[in-house]
Amino acid sequence: MPDLMTNPLEALLAPLQAAARRHETPCGEGRMVWHEWGEGAPGEPPVVLLHGGSGSWRHWARNIPALAARHRVLAADLPGLGESDMPPRPDSPDAIAAIVAAGVAALLDPVRYRLVGFSFGAMIGGHVARQAPERLASFTLVGAGAMGLRRRPTPMQPVRSLQGPAREAANRANLAALMLAHPERIDGAALALQDWHVRHARLRSRPFAGTTALRDALEGLAVPLAGIWGELDSTATPWLQDRLDLLRALQPGVALAVVPDAGHWVMWEAPEAFGAALAGTWEHAMS
Repeated sequence: MPDLMTNPLEALLAPLQAAARRHETPCGEGRMVWHEWGEGAPGEPPVVLLHGGSGSWRHWARNIPALAARHRVLAADLPGLGESDMPPRPDSPDAIAAIVAAGVAALLDPVRYRLVGFSFGAMIGGHVARQAPERLASFTLVGAGAMGLRRRPTPMQPVRSLQGPAREAANRANLAALMLAHPERIDGAALALQDWHVRHARLRSRPFAGTTALRDALEGLAVPLAGIWGELDSTATPWLQDRLDLLRALQPGVALAVVPDAGHWVMWEAPEAFGAALAGTWEHAMS
């Protein structure tokens, strides 16, 4: 049995996994895996969480306890990532979103829900919202790309062929380059989670980041939108304002929040501030 005192990731994940209700829905010939927590306070819509590229539901590990205290929370492993099987070829945002939307419908039908998508999950979420807008109470984008806007290159180090200290150093460098604004915040849990995600990622999600796939899905979308970014998000700086302006142009009443001193993986790096920002977007959507 792992020593939870010396394994910070296990200490974080073990209680979540023990409390979760695990579901499977179709994904081509395979299955898509979901985890669920909480029962939901009266009148509160369920929350559906879509993680980022090369990730899993674990991207939300620092946020799920607070969310589940008040909401029914359903967190996906997107097709080809985490524990979910690969989608049928050829894959596309629309095709992946159709698998996700069908899974949500099977697990939540006919309940309307709040959709929250991080990075690659925001792009897929945009297509989920496009396919079934009547099901959504709101859609919050977190650290979203795929909007055809300026972005600095983010060179990533190859990891899969490495072992031992070299592998840890590459994972640390990639977290610093893309995910977290402050290298000193890259702790043992973040490193272990990054490595688990690399080992389980089969779908290549990164090529979608430079497209307009999310922007196209959001055009004319009749769902209350919100956007959250970390102030120091590597995928947005120094052009974060462009993202905010685009969402305002797409939906003038959009709720926007920038979390100070946090990077791309904002909900991990600043979970309390992110939680407050997310709650604020929901209040805005209801007003």
